[in-house]
Amino acid sequence: MRQLRPPRTRRYAADMAGVGSVRRKSPVSPSPLWGKLHTLWQDKYLLLFKTEYTLLVVSVLWFLEIGINVWVIQKVAYTEIDWKAYMDEVEGVINGTYDYTQLKGDTGPLVYPAGFVYIFTALYYITGHGVNIRLGQYIFAFFYLLTLLLVFRIYYRTKKVPPYVFFFVCCASYRIHSIFVLRLFNDPVAMMLLFAAVNLFIDGYWTLGCGLYSLAVSVKMNVLLFAPGLLFLLLSEFGLMKTIPKLSLCAGIQVVLGLPFLLENPVGYMSRAFDLGRQFMFKWTVNWRFLPEWLFLNRYFHLLLLAAHLLTLLLFAFRRWKRPGESIFELLKEPGKRKIPAQKSTIVLILFTCNFIGMCFSRSLHYQFYVWYFHSLPYLLWSGGVKKLAHLLRVLILGLIELSWNTYPSTNSSSAALHVCHLIILLCLWLAPPLLSAAAETQEQKAVKDKRH
Repeated sequence: MRQLRPPRTRRYAADMAGVGSVRRKSPVSPSPLWGKLHTLWQDKYLLLFKTEYTLLVVSVLWFLEIGINVWVIQKVAYTEIDWKAYMDEVEGVINGTYDYTQLKGDTGPLVYPAGFVYIFTALYYITGHGVNIRLGQYIFAFFYLLTLLLVFRIYYRTKKVPPYVFFFVCCASYRIHSIFVLRLFNDPVAMMLLFAAVNLFIDGYWTLGCGLYSLAVSVKMNVLLFAPGLLFLLLSEFGLMKTIPKLSLCAGIQVVLGLPFLLENPVGYMSRAFDLGRQFMFKWTVNWRFLPEWLFLNRYFHLLLLAAHLLTLLLFAFRRWKRPGESIFELLKEPGKRKIPAQKSTIVLILFTCNFIGMCFSRSLHYQFYVWYFHSLPYLLWSGGVKKLAHLLRVLILGLIELSWNTYPSTNSSSAALHVCHLIILLCLWLAPPLLSAAAETQEQKAVKDKRH
């Protein structure tokens, strides 16, 4: 016989209702991470514009870049420009030729310092005498990702630029991906070492930074465009007497690296590796297309650009980088003996501005030179003194610069647009109050010191 259940009494029903009410009143509390993500989803403005989310955004973009580089290497055709010439040049050294005047490739003589020879000799062997170009592309993809890490760390430490801009720093630039993984130029290697040196400078490791900076110069001498700013920073930080050993370190590294070639033909090495009077071809220029070719090749025009370059550097050093009320000769003294207490200017801003001024007055810019200042452009735009310069206008300037560098062959309009954008950025930097930069750097240096202690 089926067993009958006891009838449910009112007390039983009340007890069950009480159990249900207890269950409803004890929800599981969400984790802090889930709460943070929920807040970001509700207010997406924070993620795009607040600098405290820089690390999150750049981490996502960096991992996205891994896939983008693999896709570019697999799907976009490699274009031979200088890689074979690089391999021919280092092969001459491997075969025992140390006279720089005798080293050449398909595109002309070897015109890079000794550090280039050593690095590309290593790549020569790794890629099977330069034949395995696909492997070389993946090595340069690694260089690209490492460069991004170094650049993102600078932006994360300084917190100058809103996170949404980093999309334009990496994923959106066709030309930069091409320079790294489709052309295999030596320019990205030099800039990778330069950004590593800048990271050491902002961490306070000046001696190591100077050593790495000299290594970058030994790959390609365009890194010398940063030299006036670095000299100013060293004098500001250490005074003349303590700056001399660091400059000696930079010079000593150049001598050691170039020693085999200096012993063979010192004049030939110096004239080829550091040829400041090298003539560029008009057909490759990105920035002076609107000029007639005879003027582009004119030596007096080159001297005028050099004079403008030096004058602009002096103006920025005296009026924007130097502490107000201090003589420029105060920089020669030790910081503790100066009349005005030390107040550090922004390291990154001075270095990036110095390089940018050099780009503005360059005799010619070729397409691979874009990597010389590409990663610094957002920092310069968001460091300008025109506070009403809207986000959209800044992004528009970045877009016009990208368009100018992607126009091949360059046109009168693309060259003119590039100069207009350069002028706007330069004016914004000039209008930036120097004391604001000094205050920001003081807080940053104090935070680093507190962290170490």
